[in-house]
Amino acid sequence: MRLVTYAINGSRHAGVMTQKGIVPVTSVDAGLPDDVLGLIVAGETALSTLRQGLSNGTSMLAPDAVKVEAPIMQPARNIFCIGKNYIEHAREFEDSGIDATSAGQSTPDVPIVFTKAPSSVTGPTDDVDSRMDPTGTIDYEGELAVIIGTGGRGIKAAEAMEHVFGYTVVNDVTARETQNRHKQWFLGKSPDTFCPMGPVLVTADEITDIGSMRLTTKVNGEVRQDAYVRDLIFDIPTIIATISRSITLKPGDIIATGTPAGVAIGFKPPKYLKVGDVVEVTIDPIGTIVNRVV
Repeated sequence: MRLVTYAINGSRHAGVMTQKGIVPVTSVDAGLPDDVLGLIVAGETALSTLRQGLSNGTSMLAPDAVKVEAPIMQPARNIFCIGKNYIEHAREFEDSGIDATSAGQSTPDVPIVFTKAPSSVTGPTDDVDSRMDPTGTIDYEGELAVIIGTGGRGIKAAEAMEHVFGYTVVNDVTARETQNRHKQWFLGKSPDTFCPMGPVLVTADEITDIGSMRLTTKVNGEVRQDAYVRDLIFDIPTIIATISRSITLKPGDIIATGTPAGVAIGFKPPKYLKVGDVVEVTIDPIGTIVNRVV
């Protein structure tokens, strides 16, 4: 299923994106949660009800009649992120001269975990506000995000995929000079509007081959990033096991798995984003987020 958060008449609702349009969740069953995070918490029971209702036929909304927002517009907790998780990106980041974490080592031995503030989340077609970075060093990072379904602590890698609810697309927008100046990643990663997400949350049962998912990022139509999820240094089970070793994961937690080579800081000179630039991040078969810098 392709779950979506949409806004209409000033309020947000949960829906299912189909080829014909958006099916409001409450039109399937009025007792279901009317938000995607609530559906995640409700788990398989809610999904089963949705599947049965969709097959019976329900009311439909035209996508252009509503505003599609991030699947989880208001995460309950910080977004977990994995740094330097593609080999070529790890190398380009070390070569950039702003990496305060490497100690001369380009490829990490263990996952590098940091977070973004929940308030950084914005929708799949919303603008990225350049005023949040007065240094003028805005960078893009297209990434696959994993959404946790069943939470837990001490999750074994062999069992980790059983805890995945689904997947979405994020752009881990970054203020590079802020990241460099403070010698840590949180402030440079967390400005408002610096985490475009969407357009849908695809449930795990829809993705049969995770590694074959292809990620591409375009800036003004120019391809900057192009990689497959199978190229991750640390795969999804390893990431979940690492985080949950001492932190209890909860339903609805979002984990951005890392970005491939081709970010702005990797060019000489860097190709930082400027006002008017349009960034498109696509992951097949999830979809595309398109965000303009203003």
